[in-house]
Amino acid sequence: MPGGLVALLDDVSIIARAAAASVDDISVAASKAGSKTAGVVIDDAAVTPSYVTGLSPARELPIIWNITKGSLKNKLIILLPGALLLSWLLPSAIIFILMLGGAYLSYEGAEKVMEKLGGQKHGKTVDDTIDDPVAFEKQRISGAIRTDLILSAEIMAITLNEVASEDFIVRAGVLAVVGIGVTFAVYGAVALIVKLDDIGLHLREKASATAQAFGNFLVDSVPYLLIFLSFIGTIAMLWVGGGIILHGTHELGFDVLYDIAHGAEYAVKSATGAMSGLLGWLTYAAFSALVGLGLGFVIAILLHKVLKVGNTHGAH
Repeated sequence: MPGGLVALLDDVSIIARAAAASVDDISVAASKAGSKTAGVVIDDAAVTPSYVTGLSPARELPIIWNITKGSLKNKLIILLPGALLLSWLLPSAIIFILMLGGAYLSYEGAEKVMEKLGGQKHGKTVDDTIDDPVAFEKQRISGAIRTDLILSAEIMAITLNEVASEDFIVRAGVLAVVGIGVTFAVYGAVALIVKLDDIGLHLREKASATAQAFGNFLVDSVPYLLIFLSFIGTIAMLWVGGGIILHGTHELGFDVLYDIAHGAEYAVKSATGAMSGLLGWLTYAAFSALVGLGLGFVIAILLHKVLKVGNTHGAH
């Protein structure tokens, strides 16, 4: 019995050490993989406030919470098992899913640029007459969750690509950690952004002149912040989408665009001094965004002009 108990305890200690090592591996890999998803996360945070813009302030946080729950379901119930199954059965398909997501992000970014340049806009917004606010709110939430599903799929695919060589437990742990962490980071930030004007109005009523001044600053700056986020979101979509396409074509053996981008990056690095790292990265990011913009234009024209998809919606 003592021998059996000692053997059992020894086995338990081995399992515990393995589990601790897995947790450490997961935390390191999650941190590394999470940084790769930054562009998509920025886009997600920039896009989401538009889903509550113009609606009742009392409904803003409940709507964001409903979107958050939908996002968690997207990542943990739909995408995480799907990603693990894909990495087990058909890992070679991951690069094509990534490129499909990159093409979608490029299309979304290019369409926003086209709208800013005076092109036709698509979809019903709060500027239109809303006959049933409750139904419209549900439509907004479901639309946000559908958009989140696409962005979340891209986040999970990027994450999975970063940990493809890890064992099953680490892959599952990293996907869960990144999925949960990104969700609460994005929608926590969104909740703060959409309530900044309410915080400002509250501070305006304080006796302190400093509080009142800060409240005025918040109220006045929120519209500009939303415009800035929209701009950053568009840039992030094009940069991430184009970057995924560059990487994907390189992985598939088509190196022309990839080589041009990296050639420009290294040329800028070698020609600059202390800022060479930043300027080189910006050069590669700018080239990626141009690739995304070009691809997105082609897809948008194909959909709207050739296939006539999306032209029947009301204007913004």
